[in-house]
Amino acid sequence: MSSERNYPKVIISEKCRKRISSGHPWIYDNEITSFDEKIENGTLADVYTEKNRFVGTGFYNSCSKIRVRLISRNSNDRFDDAFWKRRVEYAYSYRKTVMNTEDLSCCRIIFGEADFFPGLTVDRFSDILSVQILSLGIEKLRDVILPAVRDVLEADGQQINGIFLRNDVKIRKLEGMEEEKGWYWYKGENSPSPVTKITENGIIYDVDVENGQKTGFFLDQKYNRQAAARLAKGRTVMDCCTHTGSFALNAAKGGAAHVHAVDVSSSAIEMARKNACNNGLDHIMSFETADVFEALKSRIEAHDRSFDYIILDPPAFTKSRKTVGNARNGYLELNTLAMRLLPRGGYLATCSCSHFMTEKLFIEMLHEAAKAAGVSLRQIECRQQSADHPILMCAEETNYLKFFLFQVV
Repeated sequence: MSSERNYPKVIISEKCRKRISSGHPWIYDNEITSFDEKIENGTLADVYTEKNRFVGTGFYNSCSKIRVRLISRNSNDRFDDAFWKRRVEYAYSYRKTVMNTEDLSCCRIIFGEADFFPGLTVDRFSDILSVQILSLGIEKLRDVILPAVRDVLEADGQQINGIFLRNDVKIRKLEGMEEEKGWYWYKGENSPSPVTKITENGIIYDVDVENGQKTGFFLDQKYNRQAAARLAKGRTVMDCCTHTGSFALNAAKGGAAHVHAVDVSSSAIEMARKNACNNGLDHIMSFETADVFEALKSRIEAHDRSFDYIILDPPAFTKSRKTVGNARNGYLELNTLAMRLLPRGGYLATCSCSHFMTEKLFIEMLHEAAKAAGVSLRQIECRQQSADHPILMCAEETNYLKFFLFQVV
Protein backbone atom coordinates (compact mmCIF):
# COMPACT_ATOMS: atom_id res chain seq x y z
CA MET A 1 0.00 0.00 0.00
CA SER A 2 1.25 3.47 -0.87
CA SER A 3 2.73 5.41 2.03
CA GLU A 4 1.03 8.60 0.74
CA ARG A 5 -2.13 7.75 2.64
CA ASN A 6 -0.53 7.93 6.08
CA TYR A 7 -3.72 7.14 8.01
CA PRO A 8 -3.51 5.94 11.63
CA LYS A 9 -3.74 2.20 12.12
CA VAL A 10 -6.30 0.02 13.84
CA ILE A 11 -5.50 -3.66 14.43
CA ILE A 12 -8.36 -6.16 14.67
CA SER A 13 -8.58 -9.67 16.05
CA GLU A 14 -8.60 -12.76 13.87
CA LYS A 15 -12.18 -13.45 14.93
CA CYS A 16 -13.19 -10.00 13.69
CA ARG A 17 -11.37 -10.55 10.39
CA LYS A 18 -13.38 -13.71 9.79
CA ARG A 19 -16.62 -11.92 10.58
CA ILE A 20 -16.09 -8.95 8.30
CA SER A 21 -14.51 -10.97 5.47
CA SER A 22 -18.04 -11.48 4.15
CA GLY A 23 -18.37 -7.72 3.71
CA HIS A 24 -19.98 -6.48 6.92
CA PRO A 25 -18.85 -2.85 7.40
CA TRP A 26 -18.81 -2.56 11.21
CA ILE A 27 -15.96 -3.24 13.61
CA TYR A 28 -16.96 -3.25 17.29
CA ASP A 29 -14.93 -1.90 20.20
CA ASN A 30 -14.18 -5.36 21.64
CA GLU A 31 -12.76 -6.58 18.31
CA ILE A 32 -9.82 -4.16 18.28
CA THR A 33 -6.55 -5.42 19.72
CA SER A 34 -4.58 -2.18 19.34
CA PHE A 35 -4.81 1.23 17.71
CA ASP A 36 -2.85 4.38 17.06
CA GLU A 37 -3.67 6.71 19.93
CA LYS A 38 -3.36 9.79 17.71
CA ILE A 39 -6.57 8.91 15.86
CA GLU A 40 -9.09 11.73 16.08
CA ASN A 41 -12.72 10.67 16.43
CA GLY A 42 -14.63 10.98 13.16
CA THR A 43 -11.53 10.71 10.99
CA LEU A 44 -10.30 7.89 8.78
CA ALA A 45 -8.15 5.01 9.92
CA ASP A 46 -6.68 2.05 8.05
CA VAL A 47 -7.63 -1.34 9.47
CA TYR A 48 -5.17 -4.25 9.55
CA THR A 49 -5.15 -7.79 10.82
CA GLU A 50 -2.71 -8.89 13.49
CA LYS A 51 -0.64 -10.33 10.62
CA ASN A 52 -0.40 -6.85 9.11
CA ARG A 53 -2.81 -7.59 6.25
CA PHE A 54 -4.80 -4.58 5.02
CA VAL A 55 -8.56 -4.93 5.60
CA GLY A 56 -10.01 -1.56 4.70
CA THR A 57 -10.45 2.08 5.66
CA GLY A 58 -13.19 3.53 7.80
CA PHE A 59 -14.38 6.21 10.18
CA TYR A 60 -13.05 5.75 13.72
CA ASN A 61 -15.04 6.82 16.79
CA SER A 62 -14.07 5.87 20.34
CA CYS A 63 -17.45 7.16 21.61
CA SER A 64 -19.31 4.42 19.78
CA LYS A 65 -19.56 0.67 20.30
CA ILE A 66 -19.20 0.55 16.51
CA ARG A 67 -15.59 1.66 16.71
CA VAL A 68 -14.91 1.64 12.94
CA ARG A 69 -17.39 1.98 10.08
CA LEU A 70 -15.66 0.78 6.93
CA ILE A 71 -16.16 2.79 3.74
CA SER A 72 -13.63 1.08 1.46
CA ARG A 73 -11.62 -2.12 1.13
CA ASN A 74 -9.45 -0.76 -1.67
CA SER A 75 -6.01 0.42 -0.57
CA ASN A 76 -5.77 2.63 -3.66
CA ASP A 77 -8.82 4.77 -2.85
CA ARG A 78 -8.25 8.46 -2.14
CA PHE A 79 -10.99 10.01 -0.09
CA ASP A 80 -11.16 13.46 -1.64
CA ASP A 81 -14.23 15.46 -2.71
CA ALA A 82 -14.30 13.66 -6.07
CA PHE A 83 -14.50 10.29 -4.27
CA TRP A 84 -17.63 11.30 -2.38
CA LYS A 85 -19.25 12.81 -5.44
CA ARG A 86 -18.72 9.54 -7.30
CA ARG A 87 -20.35 7.69 -4.42
CA VAL A 88 -23.37 10.00 -4.68
CA GLU A 89 -23.52 9.46 -8.44
CA TYR A 90 -23.46 5.67 -7.96
CA ALA A 91 -26.31 5.88 -5.44
CA TYR A 92 -28.43 8.12 -7.66
CA SER A 93 -27.72 6.04 -10.78
CA TYR A 94 -28.92 2.97 -8.90
CA ARG A 95 -32.23 4.69 -8.05
CA LYS A 96 -32.72 5.73 -11.67
CA THR A 97 -32.30 2.09 -12.65
CA VAL A 98 -34.51 0.37 -10.08
CA MET A 99 -37.25 2.98 -9.53
CA ASN A 100 -39.99 4.19 -11.85
CA THR A 101 -39.16 7.62 -13.27
CA GLU A 102 -42.21 9.19 -11.61
CA ASP A 103 -41.07 7.82 -8.22
CA LEU A 104 -37.71 9.61 -8.25
CA SER A 105 -39.36 12.77 -6.90
CA CYS A 106 -40.09 10.98 -3.61
CA CYS A 107 -37.56 8.30 -2.81
CA ARG A 108 -34.57 7.52 -0.61
CA ILE A 109 -31.46 8.79 -2.40
CA ILE A 110 -28.94 7.45 0.14
CA PHE A 111 -29.56 4.55 2.52
CA GLY A 112 -26.60 4.47 4.89
CA GLU A 113 -24.38 1.42 4.82
CA ALA A 114 -26.22 -0.07 1.83
CA ASP A 115 -24.90 2.85 -0.24
CA PHE A 116 -21.54 2.92 1.61
CA PHE A 117 -22.38 6.15 3.43
CA PRO A 118 -22.42 4.84 7.02
CA GLY A 119 -25.05 6.50 9.16
CA LEU A 120 -26.39 8.78 6.42
CA THR A 121 -30.00 8.95 5.23
CA VAL A 122 -31.08 11.29 2.44
CA ASP A 123 -34.76 11.27 1.48
CA ARG A 124 -36.11 13.34 -1.36
CA PHE A 125 -39.56 14.85 -0.96
CA SER A 126 -40.22 16.80 -4.14
CA ASP A 127 -37.94 19.88 -3.98
CA ILE A 128 -36.64 19.22 -0.43
CA LEU A 129 -33.95 16.81 0.71
CA SER A 130 -34.47 15.59 4.28
CA VAL A 131 -31.25 14.40 5.88
CA GLN A 132 -30.35 12.42 8.99
CA ILE A 133 -26.71 11.88 10.03
CA LEU A 134 -25.94 9.27 12.67
CA SER A 135 -22.17 8.85 12.35
CA LEU A 136 -19.47 11.31 13.31
CA GLY A 137 -17.40 10.62 10.21
CA ILE A 138 -20.23 11.66 7.89
CA GLU A 139 -20.99 14.62 10.16
CA LYS A 140 -17.48 15.96 9.64
CA LEU A 141 -17.88 15.61 5.87
CA ARG A 142 -21.41 16.94 5.50
CA ASP A 143 -20.19 20.13 3.82
CA VAL A 144 -18.69 17.92 1.12
CA ILE A 145 -21.40 15.26 0.80
CA LEU A 146 -24.66 17.22 1.05
CA PRO A 147 -23.79 19.83 -1.62
CA ALA A 148 -22.67 16.91 -3.80
CA VAL A 149 -26.11 15.28 -3.47
CA ARG A 150 -27.80 18.52 -4.47
CA ASP A 151 -25.43 19.09 -7.38
CA VAL A 152 -25.80 15.55 -8.75
CA LEU A 153 -29.60 15.78 -8.73
CA GLU A 154 -29.64 19.27 -10.24
CA ALA A 155 -27.24 18.14 -12.98
CA ASP A 156 -29.93 15.61 -13.90
CA GLY A 157 -32.54 18.37 -14.18
CA GLN A 158 -34.10 17.81 -10.74
CA GLN A 159 -35.15 20.91 -8.82
CA ILE A 160 -33.90 21.08 -5.22
CA ASN A 161 -34.83 24.16 -3.18
CA GLY A 162 -33.71 23.13 0.27
CA ILE A 163 -31.83 20.63 2.44
CA PHE A 164 -33.32 20.07 5.90
CA LEU A 165 -31.48 18.37 8.77
CA ARG A 166 -33.45 15.91 10.94
CA ASN A 167 -30.67 15.24 13.41
CA ASP A 168 -33.08 15.34 16.35
CA VAL A 169 -32.40 11.78 17.50
CA LYS A 170 -30.85 10.64 20.78
CA ILE A 171 -28.50 8.14 19.15
CA ARG A 172 -26.35 11.06 17.96
CA LYS A 173 -25.27 11.67 21.55
CA LEU A 174 -23.92 8.11 21.72
CA GLU A 175 -21.71 9.04 18.77
CA GLY A 176 -20.47 12.23 20.42
CA MET A 177 -22.73 14.60 18.50
CA GLU A 178 -25.42 17.03 19.54
CA GLU A 179 -29.03 16.86 18.40
CA GLU A 180 -30.15 19.50 15.92
CA LYS A 181 -32.98 20.28 13.52
CA GLY A 182 -33.22 22.97 10.87
CA TRP A 183 -32.28 24.13 7.40
CA TYR A 184 -28.80 23.23 6.23
CA TRP A 185 -29.21 25.07 2.91
CA TYR A 186 -31.95 26.69 0.85
CA LYS A 187 -32.27 28.75 -2.30
CA GLY A 188 -33.04 32.45 -2.11
CA GLU A 189 -33.14 34.82 0.81
CA ASN A 190 -36.12 33.27 2.61
CA SER A 191 -36.28 29.68 3.80
CA PRO A 192 -38.93 27.55 2.10
CA SER A 193 -41.83 26.01 3.98
CA PRO A 194 -40.88 22.73 5.69
CA VAL A 195 -44.18 21.31 4.41
CA THR A 196 -44.08 20.12 0.82
CA LYS A 197 -46.34 18.00 -1.39
CA ILE A 198 -45.40 14.65 -2.86
CA THR A 199 -47.27 12.22 -5.07
CA GLU A 200 -46.83 8.51 -4.37
CA ASN A 201 -48.86 5.83 -6.15
CA GLY A 202 -51.05 8.62 -7.51
CA ILE A 203 -51.89 9.91 -4.03
CA ILE A 204 -50.97 13.42 -2.88
CA TYR A 205 -49.52 13.90 0.60
CA ASP A 206 -48.41 16.89 2.63
CA VAL A 207 -44.98 16.01 4.05
CA ASP A 208 -43.65 17.99 6.99
CA VAL A 209 -39.88 17.49 7.03
CA GLU A 210 -39.56 19.47 10.26
CA ASN A 211 -42.14 17.74 12.45
CA GLY A 212 -43.03 14.49 10.68
CA GLN A 213 -41.74 11.14 11.97
CA LYS A 214 -38.18 10.17 11.01
CA THR A 215 -37.36 12.31 7.97
CA GLY A 216 -40.99 13.28 7.34
CA PHE A 217 -42.64 10.31 5.63
CA PHE A 218 -42.13 6.54 5.39
CA LEU A 219 -41.01 5.77 1.83
CA ASP A 220 -40.07 2.12 2.32
CA GLN A 221 -43.63 0.78 2.01
CA LYS A 222 -44.27 2.47 -1.36
CA TYR A 223 -44.83 -0.69 -3.40
CA ASN A 224 -46.24 -2.68 -0.49
CA ARG A 225 -49.05 -0.12 -0.38
CA GLN A 226 -49.75 -0.89 -4.03
CA ALA A 227 -49.83 -4.62 -3.28
CA ALA A 228 -52.20 -4.08 -0.36
CA ALA A 229 -54.45 -1.87 -2.49
CA ARG A 230 -54.92 -4.63 -5.08
CA LEU A 231 -56.89 -6.66 -2.52
CA ALA A 232 -59.06 -3.77 -1.35
CA LYS A 233 -61.65 -3.48 -4.11
CA GLY A 234 -65.16 -3.79 -2.69
CA ARG A 235 -63.89 -4.58 0.81
CA THR A 236 -64.41 -2.94 4.19
CA VAL A 237 -60.93 -2.16 5.45
CA MET A 238 -59.53 -1.38 8.90
CA ASP A 239 -56.07 0.21 8.77
CA CYS A 240 -54.39 -0.06 12.18
CA CYS A 241 -51.53 2.31 13.06
CA THR A 242 -52.45 4.36 10.01
CA HIS A 243 -50.06 7.23 10.87
CA THR A 244 -50.86 9.80 8.15
CA GLY A 245 -53.11 7.39 6.29
CA SER A 246 -50.87 5.96 3.58
CA PHE A 247 -52.15 2.35 3.56
CA ALA A 248 -55.71 3.54 4.16
CA LEU A 249 -55.54 5.99 1.25
CA ASN A 250 -54.10 3.37 -1.08
CA ALA A 251 -56.90 0.97 -0.12
CA ALA A 252 -59.51 3.68 -0.72
CA LYS A 253 -58.01 4.56 -4.08
CA GLY A 254 -57.90 0.84 -4.86
CA GLY A 255 -61.70 0.66 -4.72
CA ALA A 256 -62.50 -0.28 -1.12
CA ALA A 257 -66.16 0.07 -0.14
CA HIS A 258 -65.08 1.78 3.08
CA VAL A 259 -61.80 2.34 4.96
CA HIS A 260 -61.57 2.97 8.69
CA ALA A 261 -58.21 4.37 9.83
CA VAL A 262 -57.05 4.04 13.45
CA ASP A 263 -54.04 5.56 15.23
CA VAL A 264 -53.21 6.47 18.82
CA SER A 265 -51.91 9.89 17.72
CA SER A 266 -54.59 12.55 17.27
CA SER A 267 -52.23 14.70 15.19
CA ALA A 268 -51.52 11.78 12.86
CA ILE A 269 -55.26 11.16 12.48
CA GLU A 270 -55.85 14.82 11.63
CA MET A 271 -53.14 14.65 8.96
CA ALA A 272 -54.67 11.43 7.61
CA ARG A 273 -58.08 13.10 7.48
CA LYS A 274 -56.57 16.07 5.64
CA ASN A 275 -54.83 13.77 3.15
CA ALA A 276 -58.14 12.00 2.52
CA CYS A 277 -59.84 15.32 1.78
CA ASN A 278 -57.00 16.47 -0.48
CA ASN A 279 -57.39 13.31 -2.55
CA GLY A 280 -61.20 13.34 -2.66
CA LEU A 281 -61.41 10.08 -0.73
CA ASP A 282 -62.94 11.31 2.53
CA HIS A 283 -66.45 10.20 1.52
CA ILE A 284 -65.47 6.51 1.85
CA MET A 285 -63.18 6.91 4.87
CA SER A 286 -63.61 7.29 8.62
CA PHE A 287 -61.05 7.98 11.32
CA GLU A 288 -60.54 7.01 14.97
CA THR A 289 -58.02 8.14 17.55
CA ALA A 290 -57.48 5.07 19.73
CA ASP A 291 -55.02 2.47 20.92
CA VAL A 292 -55.22 -0.15 18.16
CA PHE A 293 -55.15 -3.06 20.63
CA GLU A 294 -58.20 -1.65 22.41
CA ALA A 295 -59.90 -0.81 19.11
CA LEU A 296 -59.58 -4.44 17.97
CA LYS A 297 -60.60 -5.90 21.35
CA SER A 298 -63.74 -3.75 21.56
CA ARG A 299 -64.90 -4.93 18.15
CA ILE A 300 -64.25 -8.58 19.01
CA GLU A 301 -66.27 -8.20 22.22
CA ALA A 302 -69.08 -6.55 20.24
CA HIS A 303 -69.01 -9.42 17.68
CA ASP A 304 -68.41 -6.81 14.99
CA ARG A 305 -67.69 -8.64 11.74
CA SER A 306 -67.99 -5.65 9.43
CA PHE A 307 -64.31 -5.64 8.42
CA ASP A 308 -63.12 -8.21 5.91
CA TYR A 309 -59.65 -6.75 5.43
CA ILE A 310 -57.28 -5.57 8.19
CA ILE A 311 -53.93 -3.85 7.68
CA LEU A 312 -51.34 -3.87 10.49
CA ASP A 313 -48.43 -1.46 10.11
CA PRO A 314 -47.22 -0.88 13.69
CA PRO A 315 -44.11 1.08 14.66
CA ALA A 316 -41.01 -0.91 15.58
CA PHE A 317 -41.80 -2.66 18.87
CA THR A 318 -38.07 -3.10 19.48
CA LYS A 319 -34.91 -1.18 18.69
CA SER A 320 -32.53 -3.57 20.42
CA ARG A 321 -31.86 -7.28 20.62
CA LYS A 322 -32.53 -7.26 24.37
CA THR A 323 -36.22 -6.41 23.94
CA VAL A 324 -37.04 -8.77 21.07
CA GLY A 325 -39.02 -11.03 23.43
CA ASN A 326 -41.30 -8.21 24.52
CA ALA A 327 -41.66 -7.05 20.93
CA ARG A 328 -42.62 -10.54 19.82
CA ASN A 329 -45.38 -10.58 22.43
CA GLY A 330 -46.66 -7.28 21.09
CA TYR A 331 -46.73 -8.53 17.51
CA LEU A 332 -48.34 -11.78 18.68
CA GLU A 333 -51.17 -10.03 20.50
CA LEU A 334 -51.83 -7.57 17.67
CA ASN A 335 -51.92 -10.22 14.95
CA THR A 336 -53.98 -12.63 17.04
CA LEU A 337 -56.60 -9.93 17.64
CA ALA A 338 -56.77 -9.11 13.93
CA MET A 339 -57.15 -12.77 12.97
CA ARG A 340 -59.92 -13.23 15.53
CA LEU A 341 -61.79 -10.23 14.20
CA LEU A 342 -61.60 -11.23 10.54
CA PRO A 343 -64.21 -13.55 9.05
CA ARG A 344 -63.22 -16.67 7.13
CA GLY A 345 -62.14 -15.57 3.68
CA GLY A 346 -61.01 -12.18 4.99
CA TYR A 347 -57.63 -10.67 4.23
CA LEU A 348 -54.72 -9.58 6.42
CA ALA A 349 -51.74 -7.37 5.62
CA THR A 350 -49.13 -7.43 8.38
CA CYS A 351 -45.57 -6.25 8.75
CA SER A 352 -42.61 -5.47 11.01
CA CYS A 353 -40.08 -2.71 10.47
CA SER A 354 -37.52 -3.89 13.04
CA HIS A 355 -34.48 -5.80 11.79
CA PHE A 356 -34.16 -7.39 15.25
CA MET A 357 -37.50 -9.08 14.59
CA THR A 358 -36.10 -11.32 11.88
CA GLU A 359 -38.22 -12.93 9.18
CA LYS A 360 -37.81 -16.30 10.91
CA LEU A 361 -39.06 -14.90 14.24
CA PHE A 362 -41.88 -13.03 12.53
CA ILE A 363 -43.10 -16.13 10.68
CA GLU A 364 -42.94 -18.20 13.89
CA MET A 365 -45.02 -15.51 15.59
CA LEU A 366 -47.60 -15.59 12.77
CA HIS A 367 -47.97 -19.37 13.11
CA GLU A 368 -48.55 -18.97 16.84
CA ALA A 369 -51.05 -16.14 16.30
CA ALA A 370 -53.02 -18.20 13.78
CA LYS A 371 -53.12 -21.13 16.21
CA ALA A 372 -54.28 -18.86 19.05
CA ALA A 373 -56.98 -17.37 16.83
CA GLY A 374 -58.09 -20.79 15.61
CA VAL A 375 -57.55 -20.00 11.93
CA SER A 376 -55.29 -20.95 9.06
CA LEU A 377 -53.43 -18.52 6.83
CA ARG A 378 -53.11 -18.75 3.07
CA GLN A 379 -50.08 -16.70 2.01
CA ILE A 380 -50.53 -14.41 -0.97
CA GLU A 381 -47.29 -12.49 -0.96
CA CYS A 382 -44.14 -11.97 1.09
CA ARG A 383 -42.43 -8.65 0.42
CA GLN A 384 -39.65 -6.39 1.72
CA GLN A 385 -38.77 -2.71 1.58
CA SER A 386 -38.81 -0.86 -1.74
CA ALA A 387 -35.69 -0.92 -3.90
CA ASP A 388 -34.58 2.60 -2.93
CA HIS A 389 -33.84 1.03 0.48
CA PRO A 390 -31.46 -1.63 -0.87
CA ILE A 391 -30.44 -4.64 1.18
CA LEU A 392 -26.72 -5.26 1.57
CA MET A 393 -26.67 -9.03 1.91
CA CYS A 394 -23.63 -9.01 4.20
CA ALA A 395 -25.23 -6.47 6.57
CA GLU A 396 -28.39 -7.88 8.14
CA GLU A 397 -29.23 -4.45 9.59
CA THR A 398 -30.22 -3.24 6.11
CA ASN A 399 -32.77 -6.07 5.79
CA TYR A 400 -35.44 -4.88 8.18
CA LEU A 401 -38.92 -4.74 6.64
CA LYS A 402 -41.13 -7.83 6.49
CA PHE A 403 -44.51 -7.51 4.77
CA PHE A 404 -47.05 -10.34 4.32
CA LEU A 405 -50.42 -10.60 2.67
CA PHE A 406 -52.68 -13.46 3.79
CA GLN A 407 -56.19 -14.79 3.40
CA VAL A 408 -57.73 -16.17 6.57
CA VAL A 409 -59.15 -19.62 5.82
